[in-house]
This record gives sequence, C-alpha cells and structure tokens, in this order.
Amino acid sequence: MSSIKDVGPPHEDLSTPAKIRDAAVRCFADSGFQKTSVRSIASAAGVSPGLIIHHFGSKDGLREACDEFILNKVLTKANEESSLQGFQSVLQNHLNNPGEFDLEVSYLRRAVSEDSPMGHKVITLVIDETEAVIRAGIADGTMNPSSDARALAVFVAMTSLAMLTMSEQINEALDAPGFNQAMTNRIAIPALELFTHGLYVDDSYLKAAQEVLSSTSKESNRP
Repeated sequence: MSSIKDVGPPHEDLSTPAKIRDAAVRCFADSGFQKTSVRSIASAAGVSPGLIIHHFGSKDGLREACDEFILNKVLTKANEESSLQGFQSVLQNHLNNPGEFDLEVSYLRRAVSEDSPMGHKVITLVIDETEAVIRAGIADGTMNPSSDARALAVFVAMTSLAMLTMSEQINEALDAPGFNQAMTNRIAIPALELFTHGLYVDDSYLKAAQEVLSSTSKESNRP
C-alpha cells in the first residue's frame, strides 16, 4: 500500500482514466517507476490491469500521462507565482492542501533521482521558468539587475532542485521527519530573507571575486 495520502476528489468523482492516473501518480511517487507494476496500480485504482492497458496502452503510456499531468500542474503554479498575489495564493494553497503538495514533490523527486526523461524535463522547465521570472522581475523593477540572468537562474534552480535530490541529507540536517510541507515551510522564510536582503553586508566579496576573475580572464586572453 502506498505511504502517500490520497488527495483530490474521491475515486467515484473521477473518470476511469483520471482515477487510474491519480493512483499511478501515488504509486510511482511512493515506489518509483521501475518497481511499480501495472497490477499494483490496478489494485490501487480498483480496476483490472487490462483496463489500464485499454486506456493507456502500456505502463510507459501511463507514465507519460502522469508526467504530463504533474508537469502541467508545476507549470501552472510557476506562472501563478510570477506575481505577488499569485505567489500568496499558491503558498496558501500549499498550507491548505499539504497532501497534494507532498505528493507532487515526491513524484518530482522520484523523476529526478531516477534520471528519467521526466526528470530532465523538470530540470529544464525549472531553469527556464526561473530565468523568465528573473528577467521579468528585472524588467518591472521588482528584482535587482544581474550580470548574467541565465547563470543566476541556473544557480537558483539548482538550489531548489537540491531539495529533491538531497532530501534525506536535508532532513537529517534539520532534524525533520521527512520531505514534507513542514520542512519547506521552515526553509521558505530564510530563503526569502537571503533573496530579499542578501547575505553579506557590503560588496567586498563581490569586488574581490570580480578582481580575481577579471585578472584570470586577461591572462587567458594573452597570446
């Protein structure tokens, strides 16, 4: 049985394909794609294995449907979070629906850690969306200019994705019971403090790095 709570409407309120998809998302998130069988998904969904093949063709086809479903949810939230009001709305939804949040994060963690096509899509999506948000913020004046918006986006995205790939180590460092909403709630404010106020009190380290990197660049360009 999956250790992840059922979320969303009751099974009887969903169409059969949606019921199967939601059950598969929970199974894949809990056990991983390779270890999850069509039979186990069928049992979780309360349908026959043959019905899964009828609707999705194969376990791979079902996985693709689950990937698309989760990616669409992630993309929708990323778009909503680009505004202050949207950010507050998404954050409040996380607080109101912790089971849904934990399920999505668990699914993404599996995808990234298993080095699946979905994992690569997630990484690309997170980086691209982060860059878009940064460039939009710079354009509207809500973010400070950057010398390299793409590199900054990669750094910010990798920091976020580390919470998926290094969840066990983060849990241990924070003495947390698992990767869940409580853990992300604890990290959210310090992270936003860093993004809002910065870490250093002056630009001494920035200037030191610029000086060293500039000298190195000049040396490498000499004939």
